[in-house]
Amino acid sequence: MRTTVHVMRHGEVHNPAKVLYGRLPGYHLSERGRAQARSAADWLAGRDIVYLVASPLERAQETAAPIAESHGLSIDTDDDLIESWNTFEGQKVAPGDGALRDPRNWPRLRDPRKPSWGEPYHEVAARMMAALHRARLKAAGHEAVCVSHQLPVETLRRAMTGRKLAHLPLPNSRLCNLASITSFTFDDDRLIRWGYSEPWGI
Repeated sequence: MRTTVHVMRHGEVHNPAKVLYGRLPGYHLSERGRAQARSAADWLAGRDIVYLVASPLERAQETAAPIAESHGLSIDTDDDLIESWNTFEGQKVAPGDGALRDPRNWPRLRDPRKPSWGEPYHEVAARMMAALHRARLKAAGHEAVCVSHQLPVETLRRAMTGRKLAHLPLPNSRLCNLASITSFTFDDDRLIRWGYSEPWGI
């Protein structure tokens, strides 16, 4: 039985203060993020989607909303799709190596393979794989969409394709742009192919 699960990163967030918001509540899509969500919904419009689930955070629920509307679906919530926890949450951290410039951060950055500053990669992979397979079973023989966050989606892709989970936490080291879709197709429970799309960039 062929089943495809599309795992989507949420759209752009309104964050003028440039805070690392993580799991903090109250962060919603920007106008551009809402447009990205609509583009993804348009890209998925002709697909046989029968199940839709999202992280409990507002930005993921809002990204899922146009998909729910176009397919006549409700949005389920799965806590396993939530953003990874991070000890820098709520702080302003400069892009790139900004955290390295402050000696007070060095103890938190001692082991990038774990990583020591947040949720261990293997735990992220385990919960994301559990959510992926729950969605696969819900949509058996059809297609599902899971809306999550950059690090969890990237970690899932690495786990599913046999790559090392540890990686530099930089945008150019992750195949997971805003509102992108990583699709996994299964024959029963066996992964037979995967793909990556950026509807906003098409």
